Amino acid sequence: MVTTNTAFGLNGNASGAASNQVAASSAPVSENKDMFTKLLVAQIRNQDPLAPSDPSEFVNQLSQLSQTEALQNLTATTAASAGVLQSLQVLAMGAQVGSEVSVATSRVQLGEAKLSGTVQLGGASSLTHLVLTDIGGKQTRIELAPHGAGAQEFTLDPVALGLPAGKYSIAAEASDGTRPGIEIDGRLDSVRLAASGAIVMQVAGVGEVEPGLITGFKGKTTPAALASLSTEQ
Repeated sequence: MVTTNTAFGLNGNASGAASNQVAASSAPVSENKDMFTKLLVAQIRNQDPLAPSDPSEFVNQLSQLSQTEALQNLTATTAASAGVLQSLQVLAMGAQVGSEVSVATSRVQLGEAKLSGTVQLGGASSLTHLVLTDIGGKQTRIELAPHGAGAQEFTLDPVALGLPAGKYSIAAEASDGTRPGIEIDGRLDSVRLAASGAIVMQVAGVGEVEPGLITGFKGKTTPAALASLSTEQ
């Protein structure tokens, strides 16, 4: 519930920022237009009556002003649209908080809970290793069964493996020497808007990730499913 409120708060901030951008952008446009009009009137009044300026010159100047004004208005509109789109993205992703997601990653955060994921094999592999490396550089290699091309599922049990809680890098090594990508499954815990304007998602077992690293949404786990999972463990 707290996350949902945060999402709406971010929406308000994003919309407000977009409105401020439009107001700030439209002000210079109006000022420039007024200044140009005054200069043009002064130029017409003070021209030499015996050698008046070519009327086409004034038309060209007016045309340039109109083009500049149109570009500035387009820039302001684009900025406002980007702000609204970002706000909608935060709201849409905020509605997914609590869902199970898949994340393409090369790092994990281990605790006592089991962690599941897949190795995206580009071809058949007779022996695939998962390689976990802790912050001290110590490696733990885990053998996976032979598997054809595609997604090979795996489960990590930190307690059974004797791995202390902490941050690890994770990689896969196939029998052909390639290093296929890894996707980790985890619960989406929160969505927030960073100071830089980027959307940041907190995923259990992984940490903070960008939206582009989310490869799939698997829906929210029901209470019955949670009870079943707890019984199995």
